[in-house]
Amino acid sequence: MVKSLSLSLSLSWAFNSLAWRGLVYTVFILHFVLVCQLLLLQPLVSALDGKPVNAAELFERVSQSIKVKRYSEALNDLNAAIEADPALSEAYSRRASVLRQLCRYKESEKSYKKFLVLKPGNSVAEKELSQLHQAQSALETAFSLFDSGDYTKALEYVDKVVLVFSPACSKAKLLKVNLLLAAKDYSSAISESGFILKEDENNLEALLLRGRAYYYLADHDVAQRHYQKGLRLDPEHSELKKAYFGLKNLLKKTKSAEDNVNKGKLRLAVEDYKGALALDPNHLAHNVHLHLGLCKVLVKLGRGKDALSSCSEALNIDGELLEALVQRGEAKLLTEDWEGAVEDLKSAAQKSPQDMNIREALMRAEKALTMSKRKDWYKILGVSKTASVAEIKRAYKKLALQWHPDKNVDNREKAEAQFREIAAAYEVLGDEEKRSRYDRGEDIEDMGMGGGGFNPFGGGGGGQHFTFTFEGGFPGGGGFGFNF
Repeated sequence: MVKSLSLSLSLSWAFNSLAWRGLVYTVFILHFVLVCQLLLLQPLVSALDGKPVNAAELFERVSQSIKVKRYSEALNDLNAAIEADPALSEAYSRRASVLRQLCRYKESEKSYKKFLVLKPGNSVAEKELSQLHQAQSALETAFSLFDSGDYTKALEYVDKVVLVFSPACSKAKLLKVNLLLAAKDYSSAISESGFILKEDENNLEALLLRGRAYYYLADHDVAQRHYQKGLRLDPEHSELKKAYFGLKNLLKKTKSAEDNVNKGKLRLAVEDYKGALALDPNHLAHNVHLHLGLCKVLVKLGRGKDALSSCSEALNIDGELLEALVQRGEAKLLTEDWEGAVEDLKSAAQKSPQDMNIREALMRAEKALTMSKRKDWYKILGVSKTASVAEIKRAYKKLALQWHPDKNVDNREKAEAQFREIAAAYEVLGDEEKRSRYDRGEDIEDMGMGGGGFNPFGGGGGGQHFTFTFEGGFPGGGGFGFNF
């Protein structure tokens, strides 16, 4: 009997133990299922109050995220909703639309196709899928046109197709800024890159491109600040480093050139200006001032031909740059382009009629032009402008003998003309007062062969009377005489 009781107790304990184990196991399974459900449905729980929300509320939140351009949050909600309910067709449609706007075309196409599996023949989805393909093709075409240098056409594809169907496409927006920079529309590039930075202030490429736009407008301080901000975010960004240190080097070279001008070290200044110009030939807004500075230094050095080239480069960039026009006039005076000098300086005087320095330069040019049109008596006698009276007299005698008509019977007409020139030159240069007036550039129309009608062959008309006595006479006759 005792054995029977003991056996009964053992069996009872065993059954109770088994029941408890079953209960614990059942509770564990139920908790496991509950936890899994909570994990799967967590994205559908309101972030504000932790309570579950229905699909309508979810899509409303997605719409609000899109309105404030929080596309990542919208995608996170939609991805979680699809994971929780793979048959939620509208979530696929919404996700496809967001991805299309971001120009994530492959992912977007995949979502559209999944939606069309759930909702075959949906006209809205089919239309949006077609727009996706148009935008994708237009973006590829725009990049191709950019590479080939057709910036205007590429901009049309970006503006009229890509950003219409994919308004949040960062890739297209940055391409547009690059196109505007290439087309030298720097103000528009600043504006467009500003929109990008408004949405993402730490966008490194937008900071780089906006800095470049300010750089090419010669607003170097603002450009430098954009580069510095980008480098604080990423100190090893190669393009930002190149832009930043390139600008620093340009400013250093420019300052060195200006300092050397102020110190009177003009030849060193020339080398610095040339070095600065070589750094970035495309930086026209800054290079125009470098070309002008170089031109002014070269004029001071008397290097007219080189100065002319530098001033012309400045005027090619900015045709209204008055100082470059004046300096080019000065350079033309150095190269003895009298008419060109008068033209440039007259144009400058018309632009700034009150500038006395320009008027004085114009008077010098006009005087030089007038002098260039008269006879160069020094050249005719073959003497320098510093020749003595004795040297002038010797040169005259020698040339008079050489070109005397009686010694050039076979070419008498030419000899007579040459002889008159020689005699007229001596009439001016052999007279100290007339020579002084001639050297001052005064009007000497009445000198030489002018008003007096000088004639070395005699007979009235004023002027000196010359007598040469050539021993043995000239071929074809007796002696020929001049007194002087």
